[in-house]
Amino acid sequence: MDIINEETRSGGRYLAKLEGHEGEMTYSRTSPQLIIIDHTGVPDALRGKGVGVALALHAVDEARKGGWKIIPLCPFFHAQADRHPDWQDVIKH
Repeated sequence: MDIINEETRSGGRYLAKLEGHEGEMTYSRTSPQLIIIDHTGVPDALRGKGVGVALALHAVDEARKGGWKIIPLCPFFHAQADRHPDWQDVIKH
């Protein structure tokens, strides 16, 4: 599965394409060191295929590479962060 980054001036999204469908995770940038993940959307056709988790892991990897923290407002991402104690280095509570 390919995940691409789409940046805007105030945020962006991570976009996963699989089997002709797209899942996304959107975020807002509050500062160079902080983003807020506010939404994860995966179409029914991709449910159960690990797309949401792949998007969340991509967000964590990007935060580590970029040196920023994530505020997990999205319920899905928040639940994933709670399940992955190894992500706590980039999670801001």
